Amino acid sequence: MAARKRVANRYYSGPLSDHFDGTLFFNPNGKPPARFSDLLKWQLGGERSKWPTADPSPFRQATPAKRIDGSGLRLTMVGHSSLLIQTAGLNILTDPVWSQRASPLPFAGPKRVNPPGIAFSNLPPIDLVLVSHNHYDHLDLATLKRLKTKHDPLVLTPLGNDAIIDAGVRGMRLSVHDWGERVEIGNDVAVHVEPVHHWSARGTRDRRMALWAGFVVETPGGKVYFAGDTGFHDGINYRLMAGRHGGFRLAILPIGAYEPRWFMAPHHQNPEEAVQGMLLCNAAYAAGCHWGTFRLTNEPIDEPARKLGEALDDQGVPQERFRALRPGEVWDVPAL
Repeated sequence: MAARKRVANRYYSGPLSDHFDGTLFFNPNGKPPARFSDLLKWQLGGERSKWPTADPSPFRQATPAKRIDGSGLRLTMVGHSSLLIQTAGLNILTDPVWSQRASPLPFAGPKRVNPPGIAFSNLPPIDLVLVSHNHYDHLDLATLKRLKTKHDPLVLTPLGNDAIIDAGVRGMRLSVHDWGERVEIGNDVAVHVEPVHHWSARGTRDRRMALWAGFVVETPGGKVYFAGDTGFHDGINYRLMAGRHGGFRLAILPIGAYEPRWFMAPHHQNPEEAVQGMLLCNAAYAAGCHWGTFRLTNEPIDEPARKLGEALDDQGVPQERFRALRPGEVWDVPAL
C-alpha cells in the first residue's frame, strides 16, 4: 500500500528545530495528541459528570481600575483561561474569550455556565493580548475582533497562529514568536515565549500546524508566568522555567479539564500536578484557571477547586498561596 501523502502546513513554514519537523510542531521527548479512535472511545464511554446549565460566580462582575502603576499587580478573573493582568501601567489579557461558546459553531459546542467576570464594555484600555494556542477555548476570533475595534491591542502569539488570526481579524497588530524568544513591550515590561506540553488544531486536518506556548511577563514588580494550557510532562517545563527565570511572583496555572486521565494526562494537568508545578517553578503565589466555565471533560464542575485545596494541604502549602479563581474575583497579589 502506498504511503499516505503528508498534508502541507497551511499556517507556517520555517526552519527545522527541536520542536518543528518541517511540517508539524511537536513536544520534545513528549507525547502527541491521542488518536481519533481514542477520542471516540472517550466520547462514547460515558462517565461524564453532569454540569448545571448555570453556575453563577459568587463574585459580581468587576469594574477594573483604568491602570495599576508601578510594582502593583492586580489579577481579575474573566473565566476559563481569560484573565486581566494589571501592572506597570499596562493592561494585559490572556486567552480572551467573551463568546457564549468555545466552538467553531455558534449553536453547538461547550457553552459557558457563567458570564464573563468583566463585562466587555467595562474593560480598561487593553494594551497587550497573549494567545497561547489555537484551540477554541483559547483563541476566539469573535472576541479578538471586538478587541481590535475598541482597543487595537498588540496580540502576542506563537508561530502559525498569526495566519489564523489575520484571516479572521483584518488589521490586527500581531507579534509572532518561537519558544525562547523575548519581546520588549514597554514600561520596563518584556514577555518571554516559553514551551509547554500541549498541541493545536482548529479542525480535523490542521493538527499541530501552529505552535502552542506559555508566557513569562517580566515586570518591575516581579515575573508572572501564564502557562496557557499544559500537561505536567514530568515537571520538565516547570524545572526549565525555574532555571531560566529563578522564580515568579505569580504563576497562572490550569487546574481543570483533566478527566479521564488515560486520555487527558499528557496535555491537561490535574490540581495535584498544578501544585507540584507551582513548587517546581518556584512561584510565590499561583492562580488556578481553565475550570468552572466550559464543560470540556468528565470531572464535576467543583472538583478542581476542591482537589486543589486537598493537594495544597497534602503538600503543606498555605491555601492563600494558590487560589482557584472564580469569574469576577479580583486579587491584589502580594509583593515578593
